[in-house]
Amino acid sequence: MELKQTPLPYGKTALEPVMSPETLDYHYTHLYRRYVDNFNAGKSKRFNAAGAFLHDIFFTQFTKPGEGDEPGTLTLDLIRKHFRSLTGLKAIMRDEAMKIQGSGWIYLALDGNIKVIHNHEIRNDIVLLIDWWEHAWNPDYLWRKEEYFDNIWKIIDWNHIEDRLGLM
Repeated sequence: MELKQTPLPYGKTALEPVMSPETLDYHYTHLYRRYVDNFNAGKSKRFNAAGAFLHDIFFTQFTKPGEGDEPGTLTLDLIRKHFRSLTGLKAIMRDEAMKIQGSGWIYLALDGNIKVIHNHEIRNDIVLLIDWWEHAWNPDYLWRKEEYFDNIWKIIDWNHIEDRLGLM
């Protein structure tokens, strides 16, 4: 099996000001691409497959700021059942993200829990995923991880999240 990098569903400047073109280029073009290339070269197949898998989920869930609509029915039902509101989800997820020592991933799972991936792992219950590795936030936000977390919601494509949830 050969992995392929999923093309971005938007242009490299589309996520500004939340994510700069330089950060997007470094993160998508170089890091994500390296996971795909390393997997295809037979290097650390499990690690690189998981890295590519997670980055695919991460980058395909975005759209231009202001174009992401609102959470759909399935998504809202999940959020309300476990967090009462989108504001509640963000607050709990933010608190959990700030507890991560070092780097990792944080996500809303299909069962309504907030889960952490400390390295790279393929998980089949990811509804919404935030990259918490330093390269995701440091170039644009420096030490201000909280600001990165708050801004990432501005580029979530809720229609994509709804579609993903509907397939689970």
